[in-house]
Amino acid sequence: MNTHKNLQFISADHDQQSCMTQAMESAETICQRQGQRFTAIRRRVFELVWQQHKPIGAYEILEKLQQDGRAAPPTVYRALDFLLELGLVHRIASLNAYVGCVRPESSHDGQFLICTSCRSYAELNVASVSTAIGNSARDSGFEVHQHTVEIMGLCPRCQVKKEKS
Repeated sequence: MNTHKNLQFISADHDQQSCMTQAMESAETICQRQGQRFTAIRRRVFELVWQQHKPIGAYEILEKLQQDGRAAPPTVYRALDFLLELGLVHRIASLNAYVGCVRPESSHDGQFLICTSCRSYAELNVASVSTAIGNSARDSGFEVHQHTVEIMGLCPRCQVKKEKS
């Protein structure tokens, strides 16, 4: 039984403009609450991460920034570190890439379903997963500061494509 009915991969009819507007408004609000500046470069990096709804690497971000003008790798990494620290993006370690956080207003650990075919993803928020990790770590004498769970597989669209081929 699917208890996570609100979990979705991005659909073909997704309203990208509305999504970007909402993400940007949330980011601005969080920066204001934290007393942080949402500078032009941080804003642009944030936009690039959110634009395609797929994990994006730092060098791909750098290439896009260089098309806009001049940018250096440290600039990109500083902007990404800022966005990570405020919880506005997540790092997908297995892909060495970044994705926008769908719930930046609440502190949480990342749990992701990642399609190995099209690179789309869905962010989970399953408390029992975090609890199980915390309990198992504690039983081992380990103190968890943060965790990210990355589950690789095929999204619904790619499953259909595979079945048709």
